Amino acid sequence: MEYQDYYGTLGVSKGASKDDIQKAYRKLARKFHPDVNQTDEAEKKFKDINEAYEVLKDKDKRGKYDQFGSAWKQAQRTGAPPNGFEDLFSQFGVGGSGGGRGFGGRGTRVEFDGGAGAPFSSFFETLFGAGGVGGGQGWGSPQASARAVGLDHEAKIALSLEEAGRGGKREIQLTDPSTGKARKLRVSIPTGIRPGQKIRLAGQGGTAGKRRGDLYLTVDLLPHPRFTLDGANLVTVLPITPWEAALGGQATLDTLDGPVTVKVPAGSSSGRKIRLRGKGFPAGNGNLGDLLAEIRVMVPDELDDRQRELFEQLRDASDFDPRR
Repeated sequence: MEYQDYYGTLGVSKGASKDDIQKAYRKLARKFHPDVNQTDEAEKKFKDINEAYEVLKDKDKRGKYDQFGSAWKQAQRTGAPPNGFEDLFSQFGVGGSGGGRGFGGRGTRVEFDGGAGAPFSSFFETLFGAGGVGGGQGWGSPQASARAVGLDHEAKIALSLEEAGRGGKREIQLTDPSTGKARKLRVSIPTGIRPGQKIRLAGQGGTAGKRRGDLYLTVDLLPHPRFTLDGANLVTVLPITPWEAALGGQATLDTLDGPVTVKVPAGSSSGRKIRLRGKGFPAGNGNLGDLLAEIRVMVPDELDDRQRELFEQLRDASDFDPRR
């Protein structure tokens, strides 16, 4: 059976907290993002870490992964655990019997949120397309990611912050739940679409005779290595040196439109915010939100002899006491 170690992919322990998982993901996403790292290995690595994060950040999906492990593929295909499955559970520290959803014993029916026949490791490849989340090759089938409500189908679609902000046309690949055949559609992404909002594809849901339902794509935003979305505002961090904090100066700050130069006021402490008006996310009324950059004063990890001497001179010459 195929088994993909999502914890190993992100470099975290099985007991890692949600915050630890998010920190590990952001660090790896920054390193292997296709815009930064152009190697073939980086593209596959970026796809793998996004797949791992999509599972481990979600409590229900993570629980199923921890419970079923490498048996997911065969159980999803057959609807029952394979013979000897109780022995496989011991590899992951999980018991082989129980009731309710999941595995009960031999012959017990298994319920999944995804569509039948797809291996677990290919679940998000089906959902996001063969190019992976970062490759921009399209999204996947409602059967793999969604549920049916009458003839209507619902699916979750992951977009980068940049994709959601600029909108535009995208080609997606869908798999028909009844026939298993793939078909391609062009979807219009509204500029500034937010998490939780839906894109309706009329007539692309289930069928009953001549009736055809709709497909609703619910938007989810992938974590960004530099920005977080707060309404229509973007929040980021601006690291500065101790001397920039004390004396003021200019610093380069990334925005969604590219880097800009900002003024750092003299006497800036960590936590102070610089606001760039109109450099945020589309607000839905033709305007843009703001970019809020929180100053973070950074110090060197190591000092050479000369640097240490200068810091000691500053210490001896100053009567500043931040705790007073």
